[in-house]
Amino acid sequence: MRTMLAGLFLTATALGAEAAPVTHFTLPNGLEAVVIEDHRAPVVVQMVWYKAGSADEVRGKSGIAHYLEHLMFKGTDTMAAGELSKVVAANGGSDNAFTSYDYTAYYQRIAADRLELVMKMEADRMRNLRISPDDWKTEREVILEERAQRTDSDPSALLGEQMRAAQFLNSPYGTPVIGWRQEMEELTRDDALVWYRRYYAPNDAVLVVAGDVTPDQVKTLAETYYGPLAPSADIPARVRPQEPPQLAERRMVYRDPRIAQPYVMRSYLAPERDPGDQKQAAALTILAELLGGNMATSVLGRKLVFEAGDAIHVSAGYDGMSIDKTTFSLAVMPAKDVDLPRAEAALDKALADFFKDGIDPAQFERIRTQIRASQIYEQDDTEALAQRYGEALASGFAIDDIAAWPEVLMSVTPDEVMAAAKALFDPAQSVTVFAEPEGGAPAQAAAEPALTPEATK
Repeated sequence: MRTMLAGLFLTATALGAEAAPVTHFTLPNGLEAVVIEDHRAPVVVQMVWYKAGSADEVRGKSGIAHYLEHLMFKGTDTMAAGELSKVVAANGGSDNAFTSYDYTAYYQRIAADRLELVMKMEADRMRNLRISPDDWKTEREVILEERAQRTDSDPSALLGEQMRAAQFLNSPYGTPVIGWRQEMEELTRDDALVWYRRYYAPNDAVLVVAGDVTPDQVKTLAETYYGPLAPSADIPARVRPQEPPQLAERRMVYRDPRIAQPYVMRSYLAPERDPGDQKQAAALTILAELLGGNMATSVLGRKLVFEAGDAIHVSAGYDGMSIDKTTFSLAVMPAKDVDLPRAEAALDKALADFFKDGIDPAQFERIRTQIRASQIYEQDDTEALAQRYGEALASGFAIDDIAAWPEVLMSVTPDEVMAAAKALFDPAQSVTVFAEPEGGAPAQAAAEPALTPEATK
């Protein structure tokens, strides 16, 4: 763990913004804490991030991380079930939680003078959760209903599950965060308690407090409420099953009567953003913006929508904040009378042209300006800053990595973006899906093979 009061870090000075002061310290019990000062409004956000997400689950128990997230709103020895949220609301605040592959986070937004109140309650449930026999059964039904509403009733969500399962054969990233239904139905109170006792401890958590506070104030409160909590000695190392080499492209056709408009999606295995080595992730972040960040100015938007007229919508996406390998995705929604094979062929031609023509310097500078502006604007969003720090620290990054990220983005060159693109767009690392209404004409594979960077040289 890092030492207490590790110092002050300004996250956007290189961009010309007046950055929020950030203080970082670690309590003796291992709780890592970050304070982000913003005295413009008497409001504070408290977030607690646990370094455990769905990718840390034992095989056969999918959904347990999200299940416990729900159960954390049940009672403790001193709080009745649901009391935390009721107290926050009664004091004019709001609270919630979320689970991802690599972490689980809980937060409250409330008047700054009520920070002690929410910190006391959050610290209480870190170690003193009580799950009654009725609570665990009721909440299991709640998460099953959530899956029914958000996943089973949404063809795009179902397609996303199938696509990730095809992309990640061995990595737990191929299992949905909410869990597979048949495994969710078997989760028990003991499963939840085992997960809670294994991971919910101060030395496996990150506290982020952002808003109208001072570092000394937060440190004093953290020592009072989190400081007495005993650390755990047996938190397992985050070693997950890794993907074997992907040797061939994977293709799927997904049909569902609820799909109103056919589309093509493709994902590639992509490098994650790593502590101390963020340059390639920065290049891929810019590549996603160049290819599909803006319909009117992006490469795919201009070529497929405005020039050729083969598509009505295109997109590209990449999120490098991942402990293990992640994905880079492309999507094309074809225009009327353009079938999916033709849309895929148009996508591949646009990518081939991109490799042949290179990056337009004016567009590259426009992307840099947009990124610079978004970093500056983020300084006005206290909750976004809290999330940036919490997510990164819960994923194994250091404060220095977070502070350096804006400058790393600004230092990327067009040549580095092209090199990252050529390494990325390997058909053997891809999954391509044709999504169409059930009952439509069977989709055929594109006549031409997918783009290979070597073919463009």
